[in-house]
Amino acid sequence: MQSNAQKRPLGLQIAIYTFAGLWLLMAAFPFVWTVWGSFKVELDFFSIADWTYAITGERTKAEYGRPFTGAGYEGAWIKEEFWRNAINTFIVCFFVVCTSLTIGTLGGYALSRSAYKYTFFLLITALIFRAMPPVTLVAGYMLPFFEWNLWGILPTTIIVLVAINQPFTLWMLHSFFQSIPKELDESAKVDGCTQFQAFRNVIIPVMWPGVITTGLFSFLLAYNDFAVTSMLLAEENRTMVPQIAAFLGTTYTEGNVMFAVSAVVSATVPLFILVMFFQRQIVSGLVAGAVKG
Repeated sequence: MQSNAQKRPLGLQIAIYTFAGLWLLMAAFPFVWTVWGSFKVELDFFSIADWTYAITGERTKAEYGRPFTGAGYEGAWIKEEFWRNAINTFIVCFFVVCTSLTIGTLGGYALSRSAYKYTFFLLITALIFRAMPPVTLVAGYMLPFFEWNLWGILPTTIIVLVAINQPFTLWMLHSFFQSIPKELDESAKVDGCTQFQAFRNVIIPVMWPGVITTGLFSFLLAYNDFAVTSMLLAEENRTMVPQIAAFLGTTYTEGNVMFAVSAVVSATVPLFILVMFFQRQIVSGLVAGAVKG
């Protein structure tokens, strides 16, 4: 029996591969170009006189004797101590993900198995809060944080990010739990398990891909956040995204664009590796959440 690919007309196959290749090129080009430019000097990468300098590295050769240089990475990571911002980012993400998943799995499971009518209204309320711009929610925390001298530190930022991301986590996990037949819970109870034992020993192993998928999305929301972290963190406690913006400078302070470019590449590579490593779990989780049992 011929496969579906062999049954397709040659013209259709060419069109599909051409479209896929063009889409991949358009999607990957900005990142590849940024990685390439991060090893140039600013006068090459942002050259107004001749854009080909970004490829040939003429001014990079004149300054360093070679067409590539790691000066941007050295300046960002060593001179400006970007490694501190990286550590702060992973601390924030770790606790946001752990807290969000703990609350989300328990709450999502309880709501998916609840027969009460208020379940729907709780989920709608959570969705409304998630739809609100984060800046409007952060404004309510500012006054007590200043009065209690809690502004500028990581724990308060973690609390706010959990509060903002929790509705999303709750909705996503609730959808995953609904895709799991309730008969599994009942069978576990018949075998002598309590409700929590059925949840821990039977349900969680089944929906593990869904937990990983939700955890990854929660991680990305915290990792890429700018509005909350820039408003709530002091300069010495900044995460990576606000620090990248600081590298660019303001109308009052001079920045270093190549530090920002190198920091962008440094912040993006871990995300690429993380998604590639968990790609199977992500796909399995998304499919499981889309199909209800």
